[in-house]
Amino acid sequence: MPAETTKPERSVDARTAAPVEQVELSLVAPVYNEKDNLVPLYERVREVFGERTRWELVLVDDGSRDGSTELMKELRRRDARVRCVFFARNCGQTTAMRAGIVHSRAPLVATLDADLQNDPIDLPAMIEKLAWHDAVVGYRLKRNDDFVRRASSRIANAIRNWLSKDSIRDTGCSLKVFRAHAIREVPLHFEGMHRFMPTLLRYYGFQVIEHPVSHHPRRAGVSKYGVMNRAFRAFRDLLVVRWMRSRIRRAPIVAEDSDVPRTP
Repeated sequence: MPAETTKPERSVDARTAAPVEQVELSLVAPVYNEKDNLVPLYERVREVFGERTRWELVLVDDGSRDGSTELMKELRRRDARVRCVFFARNCGQTTAMRAGIVHSRAPLVATLDADLQNDPIDLPAMIEKLAWHDAVVGYRLKRNDDFVRRASSRIANAIRNWLSKDSIRDTGCSLKVFRAHAIREVPLHFEGMHRFMPTLLRYYGFQVIEHPVSHHPRRAGVSKYGVMNRAFRAFRDLLVVRWMRSRIRRAPIVAEDSDVPRTP
């Protein structure tokens, strides 16, 4: 009887050998020159969600040049729950958010800034408030910005709501929670559309509610927006959104073919 041959064992990466557990929450954070904020962001997310929630932190590098790219790779090596998307060049916050949402795997998607002015500690309450809604969007109760930035934001919000026929209190707040299937229907193919995600969701028939959140001073790095460039871009984008509102058509389907009884 011939001797039994033994097949050589193959080395298997432990992270890919076991079936991937269903992720419950994807946290999406665009990154542009935020090297000094990345580790504190990761530590804060881990502190808030720990092992109680199956989460992933999707970091999208929007063409950083300060070493953020290398640090993101190091965080990925340290913890498989950190997932990274890298752009070859700077494409803007909307494109970065869209890429993070596309690459997220959970049924719930949270967006936040990488600078920790948004605090992940507010997310559990927002998730709980989601209930039968499709999105919960944050509004900052006490903004830690200078007077000019706060005043310009209030004026911009008022004009934005007047032209868009909406009533979102703080479109500039990035801390939001969405049902993945809802936010993926929103067209985020144009730069600047991240400011209008709640409004666009409502245009598409989804239920959006607001929730008060905290706001911290920027701990490191510099803001990527000034008052003037923010105002001009926001007004231009608002005209696009208003045009989109007039063109959106939702298919009034009452039945699918599979729902119609067939004659034997």
